[in-house]
Amino acid sequence: METLTEPDGRTLYLDRTDGQRGSKGPFHVVYTDETGETRWGFRCSNCETTDNAVDAMGRIHCNECSNRTKAEEWDAVTQ
Repeated sequence: METLTEPDGRTLYLDRTDGQRGSKGPFHVVYTDETGETRWGFRCSNCETTDNAVDAMGRIHCNECSNRTKAEEWDAVTQ
């Protein structure tokens, strides 16, 4: 895993082999430990930021460049 240092001095670990496809580039999983046991969030590969949000549908949205994923699953409503 690749080591990241956040502006607050925190060390995080980036796994470029694990992630989700976004509209502008993939989101890679970021962990708090080198063994990859504790997931911390995602890093946008388009603008290289960890400033991302995940909604209740599992969509990831980059707050810097608006890269986003589609929902992982959803319920179709029929009338």
